Amino acid sequence: MLRRRRRTALIVVLLVITSAWVWQATHRRGMLATPPVALGLPGASAPDHATRQAAPAGTRPAGARPADRRTAPGSYVVAGDGRLSVVPGTGRVNGTGPLTRYIVEVEGGLGEDTTAFADFVERTLGDPRSWTHGGAVSLQRVSSGPVSFRVTLASPRTVDRYCVPLDTNGYTSCYDSHGHAMLNQARWETGVPGYASDLTTYRQYMVNHEVGHALGHPHVNCPRAGAPAPTMQQQTLSMQGCKHNAWPYP
Repeated sequence: MLRRRRRTALIVVLLVITSAWVWQATHRRGMLATPPVALGLPGASAPDHATRQAAPAGTRPAGARPADRRTAPGSYVVAGDGRLSVVPGTGRVNGTGPLTRYIVEVEGGLGEDTTAFADFVERTLGDPRSWTHGGAVSLQRVSSGPVSFRVTLASPRTVDRYCVPLDTNGYTSCYDSHGHAMLNQARWETGVPGYASDLTTYRQYMVNHEVGHALGHPHVNCPRAGAPAPTMQQQTLSMQGCKHNAWPYP
């Protein structure tokens, strides 16, 4: 009887040790599968170009969560479904310079009018005050074929994933090095204090700023107090004494 009790106790101990080992191994694998927290670049005050391979259009980034439900105009979705869908349609050629084609796409689950968004982007980039000014470039929205960049409206969580290793922190937008001008829906719907509730002009700034990166333009600072802010100034973070301005050539 004593031997049987000892044998039973030994089996119980072995089962406990084995269970603990399996849990620890599984926990470690889960930790290793979790991407590290994105860090801002040294000396950078806001996201610019990312170096991470962006997830292909029409796919869900690893770990994406189901879409949150947007409840009212002026609100935004924290996490869409992670799927980027091209908005159908081909626009006119705007400008007289070398032709650059682009696609407009929207993440699923945002509750946005995708056609209205694409039209807004096209009107903004086709405005003579935008990048086509002076014959530097001509721009055309298409829905298929080779393109130079994509203008993408996405939830804060998806923007964060695409912009790694830059830290957009659920707040800012970015242009990644694989051709996505990622516009953060949180900013698209609520703007920033520097624009004094002028949401339309701020949206024009968002489009022009991130597409400016796609066309090779870097960040610049406010030239002097009271001047119109350059489009490539990081106006989302600070006006630096300048007046808000959405246009490269106002």
